[in-house]
This record gives sequence, C-alpha cells and structure tokens, in this order.
Amino acid sequence: MKKILLSLFFIFSVGTTISNAEIKPIMEGNTYAKVKLIVFESLTCSHCANFHKNVYPSLKEDFLDKGLASIEFRSFPLDLAAFNASKIAHCKNDGNSEVLHYLYLNQDKWIKGSTIDDLNKNLEKVLKDSSFSLNFEKCINDKKIEDYILEDRINGAKKFKIEATPTLIINGETFENPTNYKKLKKYLEKLI
Repeated sequence: MKKILLSLFFIFSVGTTISNAEIKPIMEGNTYAKVKLIVFESLTCSHCANFHKNVYPSLKEDFLDKGLASIEFRSFPLDLAAFNASKIAHCKNDGNSEVLHYLYLNQDKWIKGSTIDDLNKNLEKVLKDSSFSLNFEKCINDKKIEDYILEDRINGAKKFKIEATPTLIINGETFENPTNYKKLKKYLEKLI
C-alpha cells in the first residue's frame, strides 16, 4: 500500500510540475544586449517566411551571433493553420527557434489545402519528414501553449497595436519594412 501511495504521490507531483511549467519564449542572441528586437509573426504569412529566409540569416550573422542584439519571435497567428503551426513551434518548450525556422522554410509544403484538416495533414507530414521528434496531436492540443500564443497575440494588439505581420519592434519602437535588411542593418548599427 505504501508503494502505491508513494507512486501516486510521485505521479501527481511530476504531473503538477509539468502542468504548471511556464512556456519559454522563442529567443536568440544575447539577452543582455542593448538592442532588443521582437518580431510578431504568423506562420502562414508569406512576408514572415520571407523575413526568415532573406533577412534573418544576415541579422543572425551580423548581430545575434556577435552578441550585439537579441530577438524574440512572438506569435500573432492570422488564421487557424498559423495558430496550429505556432503550437508546433512552441511544443518543445525549450526556447529554441529551430522548429520555427523549419516551418517557415517549408511553408510552401504545408499551407496547401482547402480545409483546416488538409492544412493539418500537410503540417503533420512536414513535421514527420523532419528530424524533430514531436507528437503532432499532443502539440496542437496543448492548452498551455494555446493560451500562451493567444496571450502573445492579445498583448501584441494591445501594447504595440499590431495589425499586420511581420511587425518588428526594436527597443520598444516599431520598425517599418522589416523585410528590407539594408535599412534594418543601418538602423541597428546606429543603436550599437
């Protein structure tokens, strides 16, 4: 009987710890850097995918890897498919951005279909084709992650008046045209 009670106590306390765990933001760079970027994005947004494919690599090389800046990727899903993809991006809950980047780089493979079921099947297939070991159903049904993403979206709309994606915030100020790296680089260099 003692063993059963101890086992139940252990299961309950582990379950409680896991269910009360915080969701970590997806971030890169030096968190203590003077320049802090926040990008609000939707995983079905082609301009956001463009940011990840054409701006992010240079931003990473010139500023993030050198410890001159940090970036936080915040969810601002514009539709249900983007909402589900955001849950996948946050599912590991390790703050790492590799799943997020993977989803953007493969966006054209999973945003096909006329129903949310079609989109989910494509998203699940892209995930299975990856090296990530994530349980699709578990990820898209995680209520804590869901709440975290919705909170990101609400805060973005309230605090920064986000209406479109991607929206880039640099040290609290909105930066126009985040997909133009040349202008972004000049702006960031002035801040450093």
